[in-house]
Amino acid sequence: MKSKRAFLYSALLLGCTLNPVHAQSELSTELPTSFTVTDERAPEEISEVSRLYLDGNLVATFKLGLSKAHETQTIPLPVGRFDVDYALCGEITIVHNGHQETHQVSSEGQLHHPEGHSLDAVGTNNFTDFFLVDYDDAAVATHRHGRAAVCATPNT
Repeated sequence: MKSKRAFLYSALLLGCTLNPVHAQSELSTELPTSFTVTDERAPEEISEVSRLYLDGNLVATFKLGLSKAHETQTIPLPVGRFDVDYALCGEITIVHNGHQETHQVSSEGQLHHPEGHSLDAVGTNNFTDFFLVDYDDAAVATHRHGRAAVCATPNT
């Protein structure tokens, strides 16, 4: 009888110690660890190639043209990070007064807990400024005007 009681006690202790771990692992798999970015071609654009960097690392490339008006990509967050620096770089070709113009666009900012959010890549100032925005929660993406340093490095 004593051995059955000891076995039952051991099983209960083991079960109690496993449940929090199991619950924690279930919780961590349910939390989103990514976000989406959508890039959409403006009506006056002919083509666009843009790159998204997180903490200086290339994480996505968007290629839009006359046959592809928009693209959405799922972006994984760096492990253990919920506030990350971002940069958007690209080349946009538009038609202006009947002539083609290519603009180099870039800017940078910071994302604050973007997990599970849907962000849009937005161009302003006659296609010279390019940044991320979450129309449902403006606090998710902050934007610093000016060129992003990572965009100045040549592609290899």
